Amino acid sequence: MSYQNIILSLDGGIARITLNRPDRLNSFNGEMHLELRDALTRTRDESARVLLLTGAGRGFCAGQDLADRDVSAGGEAVDLGYSIETFYKPLILSLRALEIPVICAVNGVAAGAGANIALACDIVLAARSASFIQAFCKLGLVPDAGGTWALPRLVGTARAMGLSMLGDKLSAEQAEAWGLIWKCFDDDQLMIEADKLANHFSTAPTKGLARTKQAIYASSGNSLEQQLELERACQQELGFGDDYREGVAAFMEKRRPVFKGE
Repeated sequence: MSYQNIILSLDGGIARITLNRPDRLNSFNGEMHLELRDALTRTRDESARVLLLTGAGRGFCAGQDLADRDVSAGGEAVDLGYSIETFYKPLILSLRALEIPVICAVNGVAAGAGANIALACDIVLAARSASFIQAFCKLGLVPDAGGTWALPRLVGTARAMGLSMLGDKLSAEQAEAWGLIWKCFDDDQLMIEADKLANHFSTAPTKGLARTKQAIYASSGNSLEQQLELERACQQELGFGDDYREGVAAFMEKRRPVFKGE
């Protein structure tokens, strides 16, 4: 598939996807969804060891492109549930299911579904000028793309309610202070730091990181006993792997490990 709405590069174990509709603040239409779905499949097939997601231009993603739907007065009603089922639900689940670290570099405004797509990634970095806006309430809608699931888990019920019911802009610095994202950086340092992190993960023990993701995301639905059992299963699997042996050998020999990621 040739891409018109995103940019994909695969090099040195790093997959980079850039949302590329800067004139529309990288908001989603149907074509962009299909291209991103194809790119995520290629990322899996090419055995990338880390994915870096960002946006072109002055924004990360403004969510759904409202101009892509006809919601004029007197027009035919739009089935938003179909849009969720067809596009946003598979996208969020695909990002979470990738067995590699997924970094999101939020280079500008992340609004609506754009904010929640960012929060579906494993590590979120943001430019200091970036902001997060749960804009759904201004349209009479509920936060989607996993927003009602992610927000209370990241910042607690009170803050999730305020963000969702008021739709206020949350600065990157406040998002970091609240634990909504990992870190924010000066604008000119964001992609430098994001690339540095991507390069780190490209030589990391990938399967161990995949099982770490699995365990952390499962923890909110597990009892302590279930989580301990999951940890046992993960450690048992990883303990038979070459990366564990290499990590121990490198530690004992006081050298840098060379992980295969398998």
